[in-house]
Amino acid sequence: MLWLSQKRQTHTLSLTHAVLKQAEAKVPFPLGFSDLGFPLPSPSSSSPLQPRNTAKKRERMVGFNMQPYGIQSMLKEGHKHLSGLDEAVLKNIDACKQLSTITRTSLGPNGMNKMVINHLDKLFVTNDAATIVSELEVQHPAAKVLVLAGKAQQEEIGDGANLTISFAGELLQGAEDLIRMGLHPSEIISGYSKAIKKAIEILDELVGNGSENMDVRDKEQVISRMKAAVASKQFGLEDTICSFVADACIQVCPKNPANFNVDNVRVAKLLGGGLHNSTVVRGLVLKSDAVGTIKRMEKAKVAVFAGGVDTSATETKGTVLIHSAEQLENYSKTEEAKVEELIKAVADSGAKVIVSGAAVGEMALHFCERYKLMVLKISSKFELRRFCRTTGAVAMLKLSQPNPDDLGYVDSVSVEEIGGARVTIVKNEEGGNSVATVVLRGSTDSILDDLERAVDDGVNTYKALCRDSRIVPGAAATEIELAKRVKDFSFKETGLDQYAIAKFAECFEMVPRTLAENAGLNAMEIISSLYAEHASGNTKIGIDLDGGVCKDISTMSIWDLHVTKSFALKYAADAACTVLRVDQIIMSKPAGGPRRQEPAGGMDED
Repeated sequence: MLWLSQKRQTHTLSLTHAVLKQAEAKVPFPLGFSDLGFPLPSPSSSSPLQPRNTAKKRERMVGFNMQPYGIQSMLKEGHKHLSGLDEAVLKNIDACKQLSTITRTSLGPNGMNKMVINHLDKLFVTNDAATIVSELEVQHPAAKVLVLAGKAQQEEIGDGANLTISFAGELLQGAEDLIRMGLHPSEIISGYSKAIKKAIEILDELVGNGSENMDVRDKEQVISRMKAAVASKQFGLEDTICSFVADACIQVCPKNPANFNVDNVRVAKLLGGGLHNSTVVRGLVLKSDAVGTIKRMEKAKVAVFAGGVDTSATETKGTVLIHSAEQLENYSKTEEAKVEELIKAVADSGAKVIVSGAAVGEMALHFCERYKLMVLKISSKFELRRFCRTTGAVAMLKLSQPNPDDLGYVDSVSVEEIGGARVTIVKNEEGGNSVATVVLRGSTDSILDDLERAVDDGVNTYKALCRDSRIVPGAAATEIELAKRVKDFSFKETGLDQYAIAKFAECFEMVPRTLAENAGLNAMEIISSLYAEHASGNTKIGIDLDGGVCKDISTMSIWDLHVTKSFALKYAADAACTVLRVDQIIMSKPAGGPRRQEPAGGMDED
């Protein structure tokens, strides 16, 4: 009996100990535990035990606390939410700084190249910021704002994308310093807005005298304005490239220069030789030979067929049962007669040149030769559209008799040999559709691609000249003068935004500092010398990268377009203010579908 009593006491103590441990762990008790006769403990009361109904209330409270609260209760599982200075603002600034660091080392004539391999395994070796950021596929939402600003600059002007992205990153770096000093982002935005307005006013005052009345058909003046843009892509070759581009642009410039179309200056890239073998051809150059024996035609009407020049085929397979040789001969004659009828109808319409967007059948080519029709094949649909725009023709879907309104006109079509390659030159000077082609020669595809980007920058600069020919000093002379005057403007402000205006002025030093660093010069000495010269009133003193000294840019003929500079500064300031206005980032969970199968290397999407 004594042994049984001790065993019951031990069992009672063990149960009490288990109850107390479960209460401390705040775990709801299982139903039926209180049926043993023990009251439930309460960790919040002085007594270790509590009634049964209190335990049920506690069970409900524990279940309620497990529910999400705040913004988490509104969004799906897997979302991301960042807020506050540390999580949102400063992280956004850091992402933008990383992007601007990539492009800044490519700024200026001594900028370094970047080797970019995109998702299609295509290789890009270039220092063109627009190409770099478009192939990087940036994912960070704040950095995308800078990418969009650079693309807007490239589409609007055609040059200055690097300045836009690099200057925006420098502004955000200055904003980070001000935030850590204690300024609120709204005060920084207010200061930056005042500073950019003042900077544009100062930029208008720095315009060269008489530059607004420039003759866009004067080759020497065009080259002097174009040289800075081309030198940033191909330093040392700018004189040769600018001469080609100026010739091509002046040849196709309409009576009203404001109507200049950049698509009227084309680029044809032919492997082999060097830049000194390049030339400018008056007309559209197709990198293909004519189909057939007729290689030249003058003052001819043109018929364009996008679907090819061949016998029509049914969409489904069919079987023809032939019982004799006579039936086989009649079948072939019927097919030949049908093709001849179509080709004769084209010839009777007055067309002397047929352009096919697809295959040219042997039988159709035979009858084209019989009726003295010249046949060209253009596989690229973009090149075909350009040919139609040049000649005024309308592309028809299938081979049929064209209407008079569908026919185009060319002054001459001829096959010539350039550098061992046979090309077709299409000339048409009527109707304002004159086209010029810069034929570039180079040893590798990468060199040709980079030369093409330099030519594109030159053509876009010419278009900007036709729009607004005003120029400002280059070689960082304008940026130092802006920094000096905006800094003086900040001293006149009395609010906290004066610190933001002063920081905006300091950000202009990024341009001379980067130019000096990329050229291997001492940036601090260059900037100090520039400030000293500009303080004495020499507003045209810039950096001579060849001599490593400060020099009057008018003697070096280095000018930047006013419209390029003003748009770049505006886009950069707008992008920086947009990033600073963001205080929360809310991203939903990415779609969970299967990943799209990537095409094989070297293939491009239509």
